[in-house]
Amino acid sequence: MDWLLQLDGNILLWIQEYIRQDFMNGFWKFITSLGNGGWFWIVLSLVLCAIPKTRKAGVMALCSMALCAIVVNLGLKNIVARPRPYTQVEGLQILIAKPTDFSFPSGHTTASFAAAWCYFRMLPKKFGVPALVLAVFIALSRLYVGVHYPTDVLGGLIIGTLGSFVVYLVAKKMGRIEIH
Repeated sequence: MDWLLQLDGNILLWIQEYIRQDFMNGFWKFITSLGNGGWFWIVLSLVLCAIPKTRKAGVMALCSMALCAIVVNLGLKNIVARPRPYTQVEGLQILIAKPTDFSFPSGHTTASFAAAWCYFRMLPKKFGVPALVLAVFIALSRLYVGVHYPTDVLGGLIIGTLGSFVVYLVAKKMGRIEIH
C-alpha cells in the first residue's frame, strides 16, 4: 500500500511541476469552486426541478447527491480518515484555502458525478455531455490545486457514479421514471 501512497504523491508533484502554469491557476480555482459544497449542482438541480419537463432529472440528481453526501461525509471520510496530501507530501503547494475535512474520497468529485450522471441519463445529450465534461474538470481541478490525491478523486468518481446508478434503479423500480 505504501507504493500507492508514494505514486499518489508523485503524481501531485508532477502536476505541480509540469502542468501548473500561472496563467491557468485562476481557471482551475474557479472550476474547483463550482464544486464547493456541491452548490453549483444543487442550484442547477433546483432550476431543473422548477421546469416540468426536466423536474425528474433535477429530483434524481438531488437524491443522488444526498445519498452520496451521507455515504461520503458521514461515513467514508471519517472511517478512512486519510490526511490531505499537502500535510503528507513534502514540497506540495496548494492553490486554495486548506480544507479541514479528511481527503478520501473527494466530495467535489462525488457530488459532480452523482449529478452529472443523472443529467446524462435523463436529459438530452446536449445537456448531459457538458455536465459530464464539467464533472471531469471539477475532479481534475482537485488534483491541480493540490487538495486531493488521485485515488481520492477516483474514489469520488466511483461513488458518485454508483450513487447515481442506485437512485436511478430505485426510481425505475418504483415506476417513477421510464426505462431507457
